[in-house]
Amino acid sequence: MMTIAQVSEKFDLSQDTLRYYERIGLIPRVNRKKSGIRSYSEEDCRWVEFVKCMRGIGLPIETLIEYVKLYQQGDDTIEERKDLLTEQRKQLLTRMEEMNVVLERMNDKILRYEQTLSET
Repeated sequence: MMTIAQVSEKFDLSQDTLRYYERIGLIPRVNRKKSGIRSYSEEDCRWVEFVKCMRGIGLPIETLIEYVKLYQQGDDTIEERKDLLTEQRKQLLTRMEEMNVVLERMNDKILRYEQTLSET
């Protein structure tokens, strides 16, 4: 079990962000000790890691909240969860292609600058 401070440090997320994620349903409710202090289990930490990863690639909060709700409903929602992730993967691949086009333009521009600088 880990405290919110330990989870915050481990995943480089602020404690406020962790509380917010829990409040809006982005991660399932974290159990609390009798004193009221959050006590993160390994499963809670896996959720935090998953959400951080998915947010890092730009998945919308609303999509992740929907995914968590579906997960909490059980195995009857496996196909819906797969479809949700499949659609997000499709969107990610499109963004990656767009980013590769921009990267190539940047590389060309930098190369031209380097050539210009080396000529002077």
